[in-house]
Amino acid sequence: MESVTGYFAHAELTAVLVAVTGDQPRVMTLRKGEVLPSGPFEMGHRTLQSGLREWVREKTAYPIGYLEQLYTFADRDRGAGAHGGRRISISYLGLVRERSAPAEAQTVWHGWYEYFPWEDRRLGRPAQIADICSKLEVWAAANSGHVDELLRRIALTFGTGGNRWNEDLVLQRYELLYEAGLLAESGNTGETGLGRPMFADHRRILATGIARLRAQIKYRPVVFELMPESFTLLRLQRTVEALAGLTLHKPNFRRLIEQQDLVEETGETESENAGRPAKLFRFRHAILEERALSGSKLPISRN
Repeated sequence: MESVTGYFAHAELTAVLVAVTGDQPRVMTLRKGEVLPSGPFEMGHRTLQSGLREWVREKTAYPIGYLEQLYTFADRDRGAGAHGGRRISISYLGLVRERSAPAEAQTVWHGWYEYFPWEDRRLGRPAQIADICSKLEVWAAANSGHVDELLRRIALTFGTGGNRWNEDLVLQRYELLYEAGLLAESGNTGETGLGRPMFADHRRILATGIARLRAQIKYRPVVFELMPESFTLLRLQRTVEALAGLTLHKPNFRRLIEQQDLVEETGETESENAGRPAKLFRFRHAILEERALSGSKLPISRN
């Protein structure tokens, strides 16, 4: 595939495949958690999306349901292919339900908070945020002429100095840590505690996928792609909380689900935590045909 500048750009397809198992959002990886599923784009593929589906099915023996294009990464520091030129990664976000894969597939599921431990605030503000901000402020102070600008970015992205935590700024937080040289991917081999590193820019791609999904669940019913056919409202809430990395106000959450008419009772129940049986619900697929969903804001209780 020849680029407009006259040299060859080497395109690969990269998949951020997400599942929620238990109360943990998880991502499919290869090479023991080091890389996301990816492979070369072949000109014989009818579309990019069909090419990715085919490649993932072939290499991981895993079918993909919901799939949307995420972003195209073409930074110069991505490295060149065998024939020189720029390497381009066309990434996709897919939602699946985790299941065991055959041994030959060599896929491994990892919790995405292993890679971004500062993003999980379900139990409150992570203790490491203070240490992260302290190190970022030292870095900012060393950049004369940009100190105030960098300090504002740090406060905004990490929710300090009177700023509210914004769960959607996953990529911006990663980029700040990368720019400050605090991550293994940016050459810091001595730093520990800042998440599991990944090959090349795969953790940046994963950060982009997390940010996209966190934004999507606020205005589109994509979360139901991760749910079984029937579920309790508590399980639905726990799934949304896992993705957002935040706690939700239970009465507000249930009121929102009821107002939008997103689910219907199945007539069956399930016991939860050895307590009173809870009603089982299913997603109303007909709602997508009846009306276009208006914005649905998560009733988040920020710690």
